Amino acid sequence: MSDAPKADPHPANPGATMSPDTVGQPVAESSTDSLDAAARAGAWRQVQWTAWAQRYGALAALVVLFIYNAIDTPFFLTRSSLLFVLLRQAAPIAIVAVGMAIVIGTGGIDLSVGSVMAIAGQVGATLVLHDYPFLLAIVAALLVSSLCGLFNGTLVARFGVQPIIATLILFIAGRGIAQLITAGELQPLSNPAFQWIGLARPFEVPAQVIIAFVVAVVAWLIMRLTVFGRHVLAIGGNETASRLAGVPAGRVKVLVYVGSGFLAGLVGLIAVSANSASDANNTGVGIELDAIAAVAVAGTPLTGGKVTVWGAVVGAVMLKLLQNTLIAHGITKEVAQMIEGAVIIAALWLQRHEA
Repeated sequence: MSDAPKADPHPANPGATMSPDTVGQPVAESSTDSLDAAARAGAWRQVQWTAWAQRYGALAALVVLFIYNAIDTPFFLTRSSLLFVLLRQAAPIAIVAVGMAIVIGTGGIDLSVGSVMAIAGQVGATLVLHDYPFLLAIVAALLVSSLCGLFNGTLVARFGVQPIIATLILFIAGRGIAQLITAGELQPLSNPAFQWIGLARPFEVPAQVIIAFVVAVVAWLIMRLTVFGRHVLAIGGNETASRLAGVPAGRVKVLVYVGSGFLAGLVGLIAVSANSASDANNTGVGIELDAIAAVAVAGTPLTGGKVTVWGAVVGAVMLKLLQNTLIAHGITKEVAQMIEGAVIIAALWLQRHEA
């Protein structure tokens, strides 16, 4: 007669199976364990998809738009359309977006870039119109725009003013400063050397496209290879912890705002050069929103701690192509803006589900 235990004909858990544990004793394995495993697998797939969408969503949208226009838009796949319409229009936004991405990487934001563009453009144009050397005009304009960035950075880093408030000051006052420089009047320009930055076509490529590419490469190298780049990410991730670790958070913040101001000044010079006129009333209007949108659709969280330089560039090109596509197919400007807003909302929704 065997001494082995008999199985209970009426088990307490009818949905359980019996399996031996490591010492040979029966162990109940609930069917809910398999359900939990399936749920975890589904959640993991969801996280993976969301992470993919955050990283490559803007690029995927750009590819889809490109293919659609290649098929449906006449003359889209021409050198003139791609270089002198799409990329030429997107380049200024991309330059500003690169600076904006690094500022956002620290957990900040820069609303003043449009007004700083106007100030730099008016300074450069005014000096040229008063017969100063074009190089002096360019250097002076970039110096002034960098000082505007220094002003923003000082308010944020030294006086603890919230970035949105600190940069809102120049957003409002900067436009007035630009208008005072030229008394609010439109000033025509005709100086080929000064206007090279906006009108030249080296190697049959618009100068601003080359400048945007160089800016993106330099910014990517800085963020990828330098201690400064690691400090930017550390501050955005956890400023208190970074300070305790010895990161000079104040100095880094000042520098990122100076950089943003410098790039805004560079785009201001491109704008007045390309338009052959300095217009303090309209130069840079709305570009801060375009730059923030480009950064957002690239998957960069506006809370800081992450910087995607090339993502900001792709976001700028994608949004400009979306805008051009809608206008080319008879969509009114108002509806086009609503669609662009929906795209930004989708990008922000994805950020809420970041892994």
